[in-house]
Amino acid sequence: MSLNENRTILTFDRDFGELVFKLDLKPKAGIVYFRWEGFQPEDPGNFVLDLLSKGIVELTEYFTVIGKENIRQRIIK
Repeated sequence: MSLNENRTILTFDRDFGELVFKLDLKPKAGIVYFRWEGFQPEDPGNFVLDLLSKGIVELTEYFTVIGKENIRQRIIK
């Protein structure tokens, strides 16, 4: 499981916000929630790699929401 293996979770499932902020399941590696429609399977991973390579975001210990128009982050300590 990603919580035990210190892996960042990439998801399209909005229920992860509830798991993190209401049920206190907080992975240290972070969660990236995509609010996208109409994408190719490789698009989310490529998008995150691009953000990281440009230094635009830090994912560790953050709940990151990536939408069509913006990127929001909230710390999940």
